[in-house]
Amino acid sequence: MTENLNRLPLIGDKAPAFQALTTNGTVNFPDDYKGNWVLFFSHPSDFTPVCTTEFMTLASMKEEFKQMNVALLGLSVDSLYSHIAWIRKIEELEWNGMKNVKIDFPVIADLNTKVSTLYGMLQPNVSSTQAVRAVFVIDPEGIIRSIIYYPLTTGRNFQEIKRMIQALQKSDATHNSTPANWQPGDDLIVSTPVTVSAAEACMACSNEDEYALDWFLRFRKDKA
Repeated sequence: MTENLNRLPLIGDKAPAFQALTTNGTVNFPDDYKGNWVLFFSHPSDFTPVCTTEFMTLASMKEEFKQMNVALLGLSVDSLYSHIAWIRKIEELEWNGMKNVKIDFPVIADLNTKVSTLYGMLQPNVSSTQAVRAVFVIDPEGIIRSIIYYPLTTGRNFQEIKRMIQALQKSDATHNSTPANWQPGDDLIVSTPVTVSAAEACMACSNEDEYALDWFLRFRKDKA
Protein backbone atom coordinates (compact mmCIF):
# COMPACT_ATOMS: atom_id res chain seq x y z
CA MET A 1 0.00 0.00 0.00
CA THR A 2 1.34 3.44 -0.92
CA GLU A 3 2.35 5.53 2.08
CA ASN A 4 0.26 8.65 2.58
CA LEU A 5 2.87 11.40 2.22
CA ASN A 6 0.38 14.03 3.44
CA ARG A 7 -0.17 12.33 6.79
CA LEU A 8 -0.12 14.86 9.61
CA PRO A 9 2.16 14.27 12.59
CA LEU A 10 0.49 12.66 15.60
CA ILE A 11 1.18 12.40 19.31
CA GLY A 12 3.94 9.82 19.80
CA ASP A 13 5.51 10.44 16.38
CA LYS A 14 9.05 11.62 15.86
CA ALA A 15 8.87 15.34 15.14
CA PRO A 16 9.27 15.84 11.37
CA ALA A 17 12.73 17.18 10.60
CA PHE A 18 13.40 20.38 8.67
CA GLN A 19 15.93 23.14 8.10
CA ALA A 20 14.68 26.73 8.04
CA LEU A 21 15.71 30.36 8.33
CA THR A 22 14.67 32.11 11.54
CA THR A 23 15.15 35.50 13.16
CA ASN A 24 18.04 33.90 15.07
CA GLY A 25 19.69 32.24 12.06
CA THR A 26 19.32 28.80 10.50
CA VAL A 27 17.71 26.07 12.57
CA ASN A 28 18.00 22.32 12.05
CA PHE A 29 14.99 20.84 13.76
CA PRO A 30 14.79 18.85 15.97
CA ASP A 31 18.55 18.14 16.11
CA ASP A 32 19.42 21.61 17.42
CA TYR A 33 17.05 21.09 20.36
CA LYS A 34 18.09 17.64 21.51
CA GLY A 35 17.91 17.53 25.31
CA ASN A 36 15.33 20.31 25.47
CA TRP A 37 11.57 20.36 25.52
CA VAL A 38 10.25 22.55 22.69
CA LEU A 39 7.10 24.63 22.49
CA PHE A 40 6.73 24.94 18.70
CA PHE A 41 3.86 27.23 17.72
CA SER A 42 2.51 28.89 14.59
CA HIS A 43 0.71 32.19 14.21
CA PRO A 44 -1.41 33.37 11.27
CA SER A 45 0.52 36.47 10.24
CA ASP A 46 2.84 39.24 11.38
CA PHE A 47 1.38 42.56 12.53
CA THR A 48 -1.89 40.94 13.62
CA PRO A 49 -3.41 41.98 16.97
CA VAL A 50 -4.05 38.58 18.60
CA CYS A 51 -0.58 37.35 17.64
CA THR A 52 0.98 40.50 19.06
CA THR A 53 -0.59 39.86 22.47
CA GLU A 54 0.57 36.24 22.31
CA PHE A 55 4.16 37.22 21.56
CA MET A 56 4.18 39.74 24.39
CA THR A 57 2.85 37.08 26.75
CA LEU A 58 5.42 34.49 25.67
CA ALA A 59 8.23 37.02 26.03
CA SER A 60 7.08 37.80 29.58
CA MET A 61 7.11 34.06 30.42
CA LYS A 62 10.41 33.10 28.77
CA GLU A 63 12.25 32.70 32.10
CA GLU A 64 9.48 30.44 33.43
CA PHE A 65 9.81 28.21 30.37
CA LYS A 66 13.61 28.32 30.55
CA GLN A 67 13.52 27.04 34.13
CA MET A 68 11.44 24.10 32.85
CA ASN A 69 14.02 23.37 30.10
CA VAL A 70 11.50 24.46 27.46
CA ALA A 71 12.69 26.28 24.33
CA LEU A 72 10.32 28.47 22.31
CA LEU A 73 10.12 28.29 18.51
CA GLY A 74 7.62 30.29 16.45
CA LEU A 75 6.51 30.25 12.81
CA SER A 76 4.37 32.15 10.37
CA VAL A 77 4.00 32.24 6.60
CA ASP A 78 5.83 35.57 6.37
CA SER A 79 9.28 36.78 5.38
CA LEU A 80 12.26 37.21 7.66
CA TYR A 81 12.18 40.99 7.12
CA SER A 82 8.51 41.13 8.09
CA HIS A 83 9.28 39.13 11.25
CA ILE A 84 12.10 41.49 12.22
CA ALA A 85 10.01 44.63 11.64
CA TRP A 86 7.10 43.23 13.64
CA ILE A 87 9.28 42.07 16.53
CA ARG A 88 10.91 45.53 16.74
CA LYS A 89 7.46 47.12 16.91
CA ILE A 90 6.22 44.67 19.58
CA GLU A 91 9.17 45.58 21.80
CA GLU A 92 7.95 49.20 21.78
CA LEU A 93 4.43 48.37 22.96
CA GLU A 94 2.84 48.23 26.40
CA TRP A 95 -0.17 46.04 27.18
CA ASN A 96 -1.69 44.35 30.20
CA GLY A 97 1.19 45.36 32.45
CA MET A 98 3.81 44.15 29.96
CA LYS A 99 6.28 46.59 28.42
CA ASN A 100 9.82 46.58 27.07
CA VAL A 101 9.48 42.87 26.31
CA LYS A 102 12.33 41.23 24.43
CA ILE A 103 11.42 38.77 21.66
CA ASP A 104 14.61 36.72 21.58
CA PHE A 105 13.18 33.32 20.66
CA PRO A 106 13.53 32.33 16.98
CA VAL A 107 10.65 32.81 14.55
CA ILE A 108 10.72 30.74 11.36
CA ALA A 109 10.21 32.45 8.00
CA ASP A 110 8.03 30.05 6.00
CA LEU A 111 7.09 31.87 2.79
CA ASN A 112 7.14 28.62 0.81
CA THR A 113 4.86 27.00 3.46
CA LYS A 114 7.15 23.97 3.58
CA VAL A 115 7.30 23.69 7.37
CA SER A 116 3.69 24.73 8.02
CA THR A 117 2.50 22.09 5.53
CA LEU A 118 4.75 19.46 7.11
CA TYR A 119 3.15 20.10 10.50
CA GLY A 120 -0.46 20.58 9.36
CA MET A 121 -0.50 24.24 10.33
CA LEU A 122 -2.28 25.28 7.13
CA GLN A 123 -5.94 24.28 7.13
CA PRO A 124 -7.72 25.18 3.86
CA ASN A 125 -11.19 25.56 5.35
CA VAL A 126 -9.82 28.38 7.50
CA SER A 127 -7.20 29.96 5.23
CA SER A 128 -4.86 28.84 2.47
CA THR A 129 -2.36 31.62 3.23
CA GLN A 130 -2.34 31.86 7.02
CA ALA A 131 -1.34 29.21 9.56
CA VAL A 132 -3.79 28.41 12.33
CA ARG A 133 -2.67 28.74 15.94
CA ALA A 134 -1.04 25.33 16.24
CA VAL A 135 0.92 24.22 19.30
CA PHE A 136 3.29 21.25 19.30
CA VAL A 137 5.02 20.15 22.50
CA ILE A 138 8.11 18.07 21.68
CA ASP A 139 10.16 16.27 24.31
CA PRO A 140 13.98 16.08 24.65
CA GLU A 141 14.05 12.93 22.49
CA GLY A 142 12.27 14.68 19.63
CA ILE A 143 8.90 12.96 20.22
CA ILE A 144 5.63 14.88 19.83
CA ARG A 145 3.85 14.76 23.18
CA SER A 146 0.95 17.16 22.65
CA ILE A 147 -0.83 18.91 19.78
CA ILE A 148 -3.32 21.75 20.23
CA TYR A 149 -5.09 23.80 17.55
CA TYR A 150 -6.73 27.16 18.19
CA PRO A 151 -8.85 29.14 15.70
CA LEU A 152 -7.54 32.41 14.28
CA THR A 153 -9.77 34.54 16.50
CA THR A 154 -8.81 32.96 19.84
CA GLY A 155 -5.61 33.84 21.68
CA ARG A 156 -3.86 30.96 23.40
CA ASN A 157 -3.75 30.49 27.17
CA PHE A 158 -0.02 30.05 27.71
CA GLN A 159 -0.44 29.47 31.42
CA GLU A 160 -2.49 26.39 30.55
CA ILE A 161 0.10 25.29 27.99
CA LYS A 162 2.79 25.70 30.66
CA ARG A 163 0.68 23.64 33.09
CA MET A 164 0.28 20.92 30.50
CA ILE A 165 4.05 20.70 29.96
CA GLN A 166 4.55 20.56 33.73
CA ALA A 167 2.08 17.67 33.85
CA LEU A 168 3.94 15.82 31.09
CA GLN A 169 7.24 16.30 32.89
CA LYS A 170 5.72 15.14 36.18
CA SER A 171 4.27 12.00 34.57
CA ASP A 172 7.62 11.20 32.96
CA ALA A 173 9.42 11.62 36.28
CA THR A 174 6.96 9.68 38.49
CA HIS A 175 5.18 7.31 36.06
CA ASN A 176 1.88 8.62 37.44
CA SER A 177 -0.95 10.49 35.72
CA THR A 178 -2.42 13.89 36.61
CA PRO A 179 -6.13 14.45 37.39
CA ALA A 180 -8.42 17.16 36.06
CA ASN A 181 -7.28 20.71 36.85
CA TRP A 182 -3.99 19.37 38.27
CA GLN A 183 -1.48 21.96 39.42
CA PRO A 184 2.13 21.32 40.53
CA GLY A 185 2.09 19.89 44.05
CA ASP A 186 -1.39 18.34 43.72
CA ASP A 187 -2.00 14.62 44.24
CA LEU A 188 -1.17 12.26 41.37
CA ILE A 189 -3.15 9.32 39.97
CA VAL A 190 -1.61 5.86 40.28
CA SER A 191 -1.92 3.42 37.37
CA THR A 192 -5.12 1.36 37.35
CA PRO A 193 -4.73 -2.30 38.45
CA VAL A 194 -5.10 -4.89 35.70
CA THR A 195 -5.78 -8.00 37.84
CA VAL A 196 -8.37 -8.89 40.48
CA SER A 197 -5.73 -9.41 43.15
CA ALA A 198 -4.12 -6.06 42.37
CA ALA A 199 -7.53 -4.35 42.55
CA GLU A 200 -8.17 -5.88 45.99
CA ALA A 201 -4.73 -4.81 47.16
CA CYS A 202 -5.42 -1.32 45.87
CA MET A 203 -8.49 -0.97 48.08
CA ALA A 204 -6.54 -2.22 51.09
CA CYS A 205 -3.73 0.26 50.49
CA SER A 206 -4.34 3.44 52.43
CA ASN A 207 -1.64 5.43 54.24
CA GLU A 208 -0.37 8.96 54.57
CA ASP A 209 1.06 8.84 51.03
CA GLU A 210 -1.66 6.97 49.12
CA TYR A 211 -5.44 6.60 49.21
CA ALA A 212 -8.09 4.98 47.00
CA LEU A 213 -11.61 6.20 46.19
CA ASP A 214 -12.27 2.88 44.47
CA TRP A 215 -10.19 0.07 42.98
CA PHE A 216 -9.69 1.98 39.72
CA LEU A 217 -9.06 5.41 41.25
CA ARG A 218 -6.04 5.64 43.52
CA PHE A 219 -4.08 8.77 44.40
CA ARG A 220 -0.56 9.39 45.60
CA LYS A 221 0.79 12.48 47.33
CA ASP A 222 3.39 14.36 45.35
CA LYS A 223 6.41 14.58 47.60
CA ALA A 224 8.68 16.32 45.06
